[in-house]
Amino acid sequence: MSLTTDNPESVDKKQNALTREALLALLQEKNQHIDQLQSDIDSHSTLITSQQGRITTQKQRINFLEEALRLSQQKRFGSSSEKNLLQSLLFDEAELAACDQAGDIELPTGELDEDAEADPAPKKKRKPRQGLSADLPRVQHYAYLTEEEKEGATETFFTKVKEELDIEPARAQVIEYYQEKAVFVENEQRRMLNAEREPHPLGKSIASVALLSYIIISKYADGVPLYRLETILKRYGGRITRGAMAVWMIRLSIQLQPVVNLLEDALLEGQYVQGDETRMKVLKEPGMKANGHKWIWLMRGGPPDKPVVMFNYDKSRGKAVAKRLLEGFEGKYFQSDGYAGYDEVCREKNIVHLGCWDHARRGFTDAIKAAPTPKKGVPPSKAVIALSKIDALYRIERKIKKLSIDEKYTYRQEHSVQKLEELRQWLTKHAPKVEKDSLTRKAMNYTLNQWPKLIRYCDDGSLRINNILAENAIRPFAVGRKAWLFADTPAGAKASALYYTLIETAKANDIEPFEYIKHVVTHIATADTPEKIEQLLPWNMKNNMMSSHVDS
Repeated sequence: MSLTTDNPESVDKKQNALTREALLALLQEKNQHIDQLQSDIDSHSTLITSQQGRITTQKQRINFLEEALRLSQQKRFGSSSEKNLLQSLLFDEAELAACDQAGDIELPTGELDEDAEADPAPKKKRKPRQGLSADLPRVQHYAYLTEEEKEGATETFFTKVKEELDIEPARAQVIEYYQEKAVFVENEQRRMLNAEREPHPLGKSIASVALLSYIIISKYADGVPLYRLETILKRYGGRITRGAMAVWMIRLSIQLQPVVNLLEDALLEGQYVQGDETRMKVLKEPGMKANGHKWIWLMRGGPPDKPVVMFNYDKSRGKAVAKRLLEGFEGKYFQSDGYAGYDEVCREKNIVHLGCWDHARRGFTDAIKAAPTPKKGVPPSKAVIALSKIDALYRIERKIKKLSIDEKYTYRQEHSVQKLEELRQWLTKHAPKVEKDSLTRKAMNYTLNQWPKLIRYCDDGSLRINNILAENAIRPFAVGRKAWLFADTPAGAKASALYYTLIETAKANDIEPFEYIKHVVTHIATADTPEKIEQLLPWNMKNNMMSSHVDS
């Protein structure tokens, strides 16, 4: 047996080969480890990026929620007025102009509503107290000297030294009606003749015309609910239940409907109508939940000398209601907020649809109120700049308030049109730079979306920059709703709309509401012809009152 020994060179080669294989395996293992590490790094980078995105989104969400919370707290605890909002901030006109390349910022002075004075008035001295109205009845009280005190005087006379406003509390009384009857005997037949009685709108109802008028004004003008009226009347000795009063209101509204029909005709005869709508709770609307939203629709219009404020109840806020309400309107202009339900009927009837700058402006005021308190040296926000530009348009309206229609049109064309275009360009440029869900961005988007409607008030000097007349007319309903809360049935809701129509139309024609309501309720039972019903319209009543004063 022979032993063979490997060549040293072959042994070295084998060892080198093993070393290379180990090194390659180790290198491959390291490469795999590096790839795994790179994969882990990429995964963590993706996770970090994702988390950063979530953090950014959450921060934005927190900012929006904080903004909404500040606005909610301001609306609940702060002032609701939007007047002089910019003056309460720390920015001066130079700062605003520096933040706006166009350099057209104008800070408002005085009131921000359209009816305020155009220029800031100097501080006025306190006016002396004016005397009481000359239209009030007067009762004289005399202070006499005694005979001893007057002894030796050459003459005596009285001088008025004081006036006091006196109010007599309400009192309940019963009016007893007696009817005279005469008996005649003819051909041994008895015949009885009765004196003619004054007709009553509710027939044999125990409620007098004055009581019905008092209930109407108390609830629909003063916001006193029927359950409080029940207590008040009981205190005065009149025991009337709230249910009886509700029935009276519904029955009487049926009698007064012809007057409201003529008011609606007058409303639709005008060239310019303003509209608004608000919620109303009606408990027993068939097919709907008690807490579901039902609606009061308001239209304000008519000839300039015969303004009409029309309230209508409907369970829906759909465009079909808008079509029905404007069905007979042959005028040219209709103004509302941004609600799209009016768009279709305006297109079909070729009506020019105007927007309301108050609604556009309100979005920016909300953004300012919801923002943190500004500090000196911090640039003004986009909402502040936008609001200052909008207020420049209102300054123009205050300045031309007393001009004629043609003069208003000319002045707007020379001044307002230019400022509107500058505002549009500014909004278009800066809106993309503002966070999408912020109040400022929403206000910008609303303004740009409504732009064709918002600029149309410049087309005619008789048009208004805002829908404030309609909003002011519907405000008493919104205030009263907080007291009486709801209507029980649709019939009650429709009756409420009718009484608000009569009261607010009387106000628009400068007639004291109780005086007008009592006049209509007194004469409606004898208004058996269209001519007599027409005499119950507020402007006809006003003309008759003026004629009677002239005659006297």
